[in-house]
Amino acid sequence: MDFKVFEEVLKHVNFKDTNFHIAVCAIVFNPLFWNLVARWEHRTRKLSKMFGSPYVACYFLGFIIILLNVYRSHSMTVVMKTQARWEILDRTEVFQTGVLLIAVGSLLVVSSFLALGFTGTFLGDYFGILMDEKVTGFPFSLTDNPMYWGSTANYLGLALIGASPIGLVLTAIVALVYKIAIGFEGPFTEHIYQQRTRKRE
Repeated sequence: MDFKVFEEVLKHVNFKDTNFHIAVCAIVFNPLFWNLVARWEHRTRKLSKMFGSPYVACYFLGFIIILLNVYRSHSMTVVMKTQARWEILDRTEVFQTGVLLIAVGSLLVVSSFLALGFTGTFLGDYFGILMDEKVTGFPFSLTDNPMYWGSTANYLGLALIGASPIGLVLTAIVALVYKIAIGFEGPFTEHIYQQRTRKRE
């Protein structure tokens, strides 16, 4: 993004808005929460013991993650609706781009879920529920993390549809937080599967 455009976006953003602070906290908290809980489970198996099954424990965590993501989306929507629109974004072609981004993002998210299943999507490998082999078909043939980037595309689409400069800022924060989360999750997941390979040898 051009620096002058970035400056213009910031001029239309109220960073003192309490709802903005809540949305940022939700964005940062979600991946931090599920990574900490999943790693704790991998290390201790406490959730699996508590629920009597790694599958039930994984479904429980997955349900909590879904609720947290619904709240994050709600908190971001509240901010986008209450803060100022930007007339430069309030155009038909921008709206159409937003719709296209949501369509592409939703395709990535849904196809990723279908390819991985519930436990594959919601950190089942941390519970010892490992897939037979790495999924490489669509949408993983496009990107290693289609659910994260599909979700980011959805938020960007919503920001464009709403002509919302604060939505652009929040989407950038989502992308940054996901990028950091991927940096932690990718190597750790590889480590889990390497452990299984060594046990089989």
